[in-house]
Amino acid sequence: MIPQNEPGTMRDGAQLSPWQLVTGGAIQEGFSPDKIYDALVIGGGITGLTAALLLQNAGRKVVIAEAYTIGFGTTGGTTAHINTFADTSYNDAISNFGKEGAQLFAEAINEGCGLIRANVSNYRIDCDYETKTGFIYAEDEKQASQLNELFESTKRVGVPVNYTEQVPTPLAFKAALQLNGQAQFHPLKYLQALSKAFVEAGGVILENTKIDTLEAGDDIHYGLSGALKIKARNVVYATHIPPGINSYSLRCAPYRSYAIAVQLTNEVYPDALIYDMQEPYHYFRTHVIKGQKLLIAGGNDHKTGHDEPEKALADLEKYFRDNYPVAEVKYRWSSQYYVPADGFPYIGQMPEAAKGVYCATGYNGNGMMLGSIAGKILADLIQGKDNRYQEIFSPSRLKPIAGFTEFVKENADVAYHFVADRFGLQETESFKELQPGTGQVVEIDGKKVAAYRDEKGQVFALSPVCTHAGCIVNWNGEEKSWDCPCHGARYDINGQVLTGPATKPLAAVHP
Repeated sequence: MIPQNEPGTMRDGAQLSPWQLVTGGAIQEGFSPDKIYDALVIGGGITGLTAALLLQNAGRKVVIAEAYTIGFGTTGGTTAHINTFADTSYNDAISNFGKEGAQLFAEAINEGCGLIRANVSNYRIDCDYETKTGFIYAEDEKQASQLNELFESTKRVGVPVNYTEQVPTPLAFKAALQLNGQAQFHPLKYLQALSKAFVEAGGVILENTKIDTLEAGDDIHYGLSGALKIKARNVVYATHIPPGINSYSLRCAPYRSYAIAVQLTNEVYPDALIYDMQEPYHYFRTHVIKGQKLLIAGGNDHKTGHDEPEKALADLEKYFRDNYPVAEVKYRWSSQYYVPADGFPYIGQMPEAAKGVYCATGYNGNGMMLGSIAGKILADLIQGKDNRYQEIFSPSRLKPIAGFTEFVKENADVAYHFVADRFGLQETESFKELQPGTGQVVEIDGKKVAAYRDEKGQVFALSPVCTHAGCIVNWNGEEKSWDCPCHGARYDINGQVLTGPATKPLAAVHP
């Protein structure tokens, strides 16, 4: 069940998005520890639920294990744009995978959009789904040149696009593109409807069930969650990135994306999806939350554990206050996504794992579309069906040139933090300098400690060494969490894992 929360409240190291205010969920019953399921789906976001529902409807027996609640993670933090274009530009896709590969990428994104649309129609889902026009605008000559490259490559892969002189924004611009057939929706209402359909078809959902260990033997996989053991012939890691030490941590870079929902003074809300071309770029749309029109705005992305989350959100708010008549900021939140080295997601059998263990990761900022098509690909693979996208998105693909520069850059950054953070700590004699509501990695008697003092004065002291690969975590004051700058693991103030790829908590320290 998804709990009722008020605007601006926190839950387990995350500011809540407006989507996460809804209540109600699938009735959970029918799990049998003696039963061997056809598939164990780990993660209750858009990828996991799409795959699970498709498999259950195909006659398979499926159980979903969600560490928190349905929609807790990235799907619950999205700004819920449904696009026919992607953060990996079609120009980059052509460069890395050729025209044919780029066209397949475009078709996969379009098919992901179609899956959402079909589910909304087939299950009669009331999730505020609306078709919208998309606009991308350039504010100077450099951006206009980049916009033209976007226009040419988008046309080249067959996605409808045209220049326009009208954009529903008060800002001056040099050039703009229009893309018809975009859409928006309420992601949690959509997930809840998929959950209901899944359970009604005989599926089982286990919330607050974190799979700590996966074991294999005799063609059966065993998902262990405390004393609970789940038996399945196939396993899907729909956790945004597979847990533990594996190649995906090297091939995918973690990023935080920020969002606000604001009320305007003049009630002039754009009836469109709008994007600028700044770096980092901004994007916004309109949605009605509890009867009130709000501008849902995002931007100011940066690598997880880097920069200052408080400043990122403050700068995002300032940008929209400077350019739009903002009356009040109703919601502030952020979410995590992973940027793949070569631009394409990794979907399919995990090469490092036993046969029948699958994953889906590296969606960049396009998880609604790519998560949906990933669910279809994974369901097909588990059923032994060919899927036209399985090779180009295969986790086993070898692209030694495509994405090599990004691979080197991101992993050089990882190496830097692994070493530098150990020698750049601020020394202090005690916890007394730590102000209420703040956290910091400090050195006490030669021992490094991740310390947080709550508003009542209680100190929570942890080892600052990330349990994934040994990097030093940084304090995220906006969301009251410890974030790893290397591979994106996040922990709450008690050290419990919020976001993988870590699987073990930070150790408590008793000064």
